[in-house]
This record gives sequence, structure tokens and C-alpha cells, in this order.
Amino acid sequence: MQTSIRHNKPIALMVCWLSLMVAGFSACQPSVMNYTLTDRLPAISPDYTAITLPPNIAPLNFQIDEQGEDFVAKIWSANNDTLTVHCAGGKIQIDENRWKNIISNNKGMKLCIAVFALHNGRWTRFKTIENQIANEPIDSYMAYRLVEPLFETWDQMGIYQRCLENFDEKAVMANTMSDGNCMNCHAFNKNSSRTMMFHMRGRWAGTYIYREGKLEKVNTKTDQTISPGVYPSWHPNGRDIAFSVNHIAQTFHAMAEKKVEVLDTISDIILYDAVRNEVFSNKAFSTKNRLETFPSWSPDGKWLYYCSALKPQPFRYDQVKYDLLRVNYNEETRTFGVPDTIVSSQKNGKSVSFPRISPDGKYVLFALSDYGNFSIWHRESDLYLLDIENNIIGKPDINSNETESYHTWSSSGRWIVFSSRRTDGLFTRPYFCYFDSDGKAHKPFLLPQKDPAYYNTFLKSYNIPELVTSEIELTPGDIANIMKNQAKDAKYMSN
Repeated sequence: MQTSIRHNKPIALMVCWLSLMVAGFSACQPSVMNYTLTDRLPAISPDYTAITLPPNIAPLNFQIDEQGEDFVAKIWSANNDTLTVHCAGGKIQIDENRWKNIISNNKGMKLCIAVFALHNGRWTRFKTIENQIANEPIDSYMAYRLVEPLFETWDQMGIYQRCLENFDEKAVMANTMSDGNCMNCHAFNKNSSRTMMFHMRGRWAGTYIYREGKLEKVNTKTDQTISPGVYPSWHPNGRDIAFSVNHIAQTFHAMAEKKVEVLDTISDIILYDAVRNEVFSNKAFSTKNRLETFPSWSPDGKWLYYCSALKPQPFRYDQVKYDLLRVNYNEETRTFGVPDTIVSSQKNGKSVSFPRISPDGKYVLFALSDYGNFSIWHRESDLYLLDIENNIIGKPDINSNETESYHTWSSSGRWIVFSSRRTDGLFTRPYFCYFDSDGKAHKPFLLPQKDPAYYNTFLKSYNIPELVTSEIELTPGDIANIMKNQAKDAKYMSN
């Protein structure tokens, strides 16, 4: 079947239409009449070209950024499923059901997009966009905070969840429902929404822990520890949580190229037993001359990875550089071995933050910046990958000239989500990339939205995106029911 595109009357061009058909196209070469072919790819935003996408992702709606009075996008697969979207304004919004049918039925195959533009009475066809549909789905949900870009206010903030298979977004808890309290540090055990936690700061402060269908509010601060726990990591047993305890300072730079500096003046690591409501620490993490933070468990629970820096004397924030360490853990005795340095700041001249271990235990994804531990405010921050078995550090081709940080793995280990400022240098947006069985990270793509111009006017940052396998069961009402309760004080146990 041949499809002919013709210039209709202007009044008809105001209508966007979509059709689904099965045609005898082969591979990525449909036949369309009456156009001039150009050898360059079309300019579209977001950039959904040459990417690998999950077979369960929401439609990749996009704006055609080319001159023209009329536009057509033809989408098809190797199985000859074809979808056509026609819109005079160039805003390509794809029917969700028809999109789902195409990508779910063509796992492991190419997804092609041909863009046509009518300008000055002549149609132009651009070079075909060829994307790849992965075999492995992405976890169905993503949890994240929406915050002001400079973290300067608490009055408009919340933890949200988005179904990645469509455009549905819900508040887990927003501070408009919590008397203006701040919420942060949400974390999940093995990407499960049924074992999770977050902190609330302010009048109703506490650590909110949800496990085995029960929500509790606890106070992890004890007389023997310097602060409540932050930067959590669940042990795979779903019972123990590693936290850092910190004295945190925040300052604002006077220089235009730098905005915020967040640093620890004191920090240690503790373990919290959610069953016994007990806190314990280890002398390896309680050294006065070092700063320990960002604990992260290996998937087998036998190793705790964390960042550690020598405190400079006199203290200078730009001289603090963190190593990546790991230490063996015996779950039965709750004891640790001798820490070992995995990535040395002295050797590479950079500072490590946010180590995240892949579900198969083979890789550590982490951020490197010039100094400090709050890489989200360092423009030079990039993501690096450590092959643990071979002790090889590589820089995956997913970075930009702006900040990359706040990264997590999917439950399968085949997808990564991270926050990036590459869009405009100010707001962090969530980007996804496929991580194949050879250890290669593919080109990242932006979280799709129903309106492809969404990010042009959305004035909040996505903070700590976490992939989860199912919808979070907790509602704002569930949290509000215990919010005003007195937090249970954790007991400190010597170890």
C-alpha cells in the first residue's frame, strides 16, 4: 500500500488525526509519494532518536522543530504495524492504546519514525529515525520528589509516583497535606513499593517506615548518634536499613556559575533494625578524622559500600574528596570486617558520591565531581561505572556538559534512571537508558509526557528518581493518620 500526502485546505490543517493500519512495508522503508527526501534527521524535542526504549513505556510524544505549515509522523515496526499522526502544529501526540500495541508486539525489533513537513507548498521527508525496542520491560513506576530548583523553600514540595506505562501521576505525600513539612530520602527495598521509607522534617518530623503492610513513625536519633538517619539503603532482608548521620551545612555561592554548596562537617554510618527498633554503629564508621556517608548494600547483603573522606585540617569544603569503600557484613552477628578502598580519590583526583550497585552485583554506578559529596550541585558531575570483578572504571556514554547524578537501577538491572540538568542547566529532569548484557549503557532519553512541551513551562526539579515494580500502596491519608503521632524512639545498642 502506498500512502500519498497532499496539501489540504488550511481549515483542515488545524485538525490532528491519527490512523492505525497494517501495510506491506518491509524493514524501515515505507513508500510515500510526492515528497523530497533529505539526508538529515528531523529536529524533534525531546530527542527521541537512536534510542533503546522499553516495550512498556508511555508514548514518546514529541514536537517537530522544523519549518512547516503541516506535519506528519509515520511510526512503524518490523512486524509492519503502522501508526500515522498528522498535526499542523507539529505536536505529535500518540494514541496510548495503539502505541502500546506496537511496542509490546515488537520486542527486540526496530521502531522507525518518518517525519514529513509541508513548507511553501512542498513536502519534505527527513531521514528515518530508527530506535530499538528492548526485550526487557522497565519497572512500571517511578517515585521522585518535586522540589524548587534551588531547594530554597519547603512550601511546595512532595513525593510523587508516575506510572511509566502511561501519564498518570499521583502524590504519595505533598507538604500541602502535611502542614508544610519537608519530605525527603524516600527509599525502597529491591525496587518494591511494599517495603519503603521516607523522612519528614519540620513539625511532624520522623522516619516513616512501611513494611509488611504496616506504617510506623520512628525517631532514629539517639543520645549516642549525631543526628537522625539520612541517605538510607535497605538491606535485602527488608529489615535493616543503613543510614548516614550528618551535621549538614548549606551555603550559597556568590559566583554565577555556582549556586549551592551542601557539605557535611561531621558524618558517620549507623544501622537501624526496623523489627527491634534498634540503632547500632561500628567503630569503622565512627572515626573523628573521616566523614562517612552514602551507604549502599550489595544485592546479596554481604557487602556495604559507602563513601569516606579524610577531613582536611583546617577544614576547607573544596578540599574534601570522598573515596569509595566497601566492608564485609555478617548478618547473623551484625558485625563488619575491615574496610577496603575500591575507588581512590587520591588516584583519580575526584570525589565519589551516590554509589548504587547493580542487582546482579557486577557493577557500581556512581558520580564523580571535583570535591564534596553533593554532586547534584556540581556541573562537572558525571556518572561512572565500576566493573567490580575486573576492577575497571569506565565512563559510560550517557553524560552531558551539565550535572548528572541521583541514579538508580531497575529491578532487572537492564534500565537506569538518573537526574540530569542537560535540558537547561537549572532543572533536573529524569533520563532513562538501557544497560545491556555486555555492560554498555545506551543513549539516554527523557521521561515522556502527554504534552511534549511540558518541560518548557514546568518549574520544578525531579529529585531522586527511584524505579519501583508496582504502584505505591500508601496514600496521603494513610500518612496523615499517623503524622501527628509521637515518633517511636529507637534504642541504641552497642556493638
